[in-house]
Amino acid sequence: MAELSKLPNIGKIVEEQLNQVGITTAAELKEIGAKAAWLKIQEIDESACINRLMALEGAIQGVKKTMLSDEMKAELKEFYQEHKK
Repeated sequence: MAELSKLPNIGKIVEEQLNQVGITTAAELKEIGAKAAWLKIQEIDESACINRLMALEGAIQGVKKTMLSDEMKAELKEFYQEHKK
């Protein structure tokens, strides 16, 4: 079982939050997707910000969040605006 913290952008705290919401492997994260994973984290941590959402997407793509395409960043920003608490 791969540790989530070995993925780009995923530190111990985000890994712990993912584990809390039932996501324990990179395969599970990829299957559920960044948006759904972020929504689950937001349920347990209302401070979940856009940086965390972008970090999750970067982890899925295997890149640093700053390397996400402009289109993906815009899509995630729009999603974040619609769902932030």
